[in-house]
Amino acid sequence: MVEINDQLIIEALNSGKKSDTRRIKEVLAKASEAKGLNFDEVAALVEISSPELLGELFATARAVKERIYGKRLVLFAPLYISNLCSNECLYCAFRARNKELKRRALSQEEIANETRELIKQGHKRVLVVAGESYPREGFDYILKAIETVYSVKEGRGEIRRANVNIAPLTIDEFRLLKSKQIGTYQIFQETYHRETYHKVHLAGKKRDYDWRIESVDRAIEAGIDDVGIGVLFGLFDWRYEILALLQHIRHLENRFGIGPHTLSVPRLEPAIGSDMASHPPHPISDIDFRKLVAILRLAVPYTGIIMSTRESANIRRETFALGVSQISGGSRTNPGGYGTNEKFDEEQFCLGDHRSLDEVIRDVAELGYIPSFCTACYRLGRTGKDFMDLAKPGEIKSHCEPNALGTFMEYLLDYASAQTRATGEKLIEQIAADSDDSQRRIIEKILEKLRAGNRDVFV
Repeated sequence: MVEINDQLIIEALNSGKKSDTRRIKEVLAKASEAKGLNFDEVAALVEISSPELLGELFATARAVKERIYGKRLVLFAPLYISNLCSNECLYCAFRARNKELKRRALSQEEIANETRELIKQGHKRVLVVAGESYPREGFDYILKAIETVYSVKEGRGEIRRANVNIAPLTIDEFRLLKSKQIGTYQIFQETYHRETYHKVHLAGKKRDYDWRIESVDRAIEAGIDDVGIGVLFGLFDWRYEILALLQHIRHLENRFGIGPHTLSVPRLEPAIGSDMASHPPHPISDIDFRKLVAILRLAVPYTGIIMSTRESANIRRETFALGVSQISGGSRTNPGGYGTNEKFDEEQFCLGDHRSLDEVIRDVAELGYIPSFCTACYRLGRTGKDFMDLAKPGEIKSHCEPNALGTFMEYLLDYASAQTRATGEKLIEQIAADSDDSQRRIIEKILEKLRAGNRDVFV
């Protein structure tokens, strides 16, 4: 059973308040080794407030992220297939009693059309999202949707990895989900603070705190070894939440030998029919938000940290240098949004970044990062423990950068605007030139195959 020990969290936070500059510098020195931090060390870092120490924290986080993953940033898009929901979550537009929201569940044909629109943009990775209630066919609706996503071919494109964010399942249901060749199963506890959890989840199966928190265990038991977890920041004190999140991670590591493939760090954003979403109980400032991203990178160096389009373009740019390694681009949070654009009376929350995928990619490249649609690890079976055995010592970087450059070149050849292609080709040329001889040969071989007309080339 997953145990979140409030007493340990309170004691650690109280102890962390006594941390002086010397103690914090010692923790940052240890963090720079990219081997993670313990509970008390994380509690010390949350107390950082001076500009000097903040600068050191941010610089250390950037160095650790680049040591593990290099300069690549994985891109994906959420694919909302339904906003039907039986839960009453006060912060969410999808909540069952929200009369302001127009309900919609896409047909399989509509899911195929949405997938086609995403492929036309250049996407290769999607996150299938559904409210926690399904149309008449029940859970089979989700299984058919995944099959539909993978079945769509458009020009030279296809979806190569479908991750899933849906309601908690039984072990048998998770086995069925795995049989559909999903990538990561993603679920957020929303808040680990049990009292707050019950205050904001008033009805529906989601009200069961333990059923939700133990869903990741059931997923791994069923054979899904890439899992993603996260917190919805703003429901409770962020300091408590990251220590509770760390307890959950250590539970997974101790029980299964693997931690989360990804961590997500969404903040509450306005949502139709939700006063709480517009007025978070525990609002988190931009500086504290940047701080928590950096701390999580140092505490769990091997994990992918996801930054969604809830945040503004500026905040997203700033967090790239603090440890973020995956981002969404050109997103919509309403079912059918890619074919019909945003419909505010159908979406889960308001977006902060409305730019197209092409604009996001050009911006990322101009900042010196490699936009990546890579799915090589998933396709080669480098998941779960096999992935983490490479990620923890930083060896995954030797695969990440060449594969990232390959998928970036695919995008430039097949989908990019002229301006983005010029920016991207310049970046690829620069990174290849700066690589050592062995890495450069790998990169050049991949690029040569792509320019000759091959696709889906990876090492």
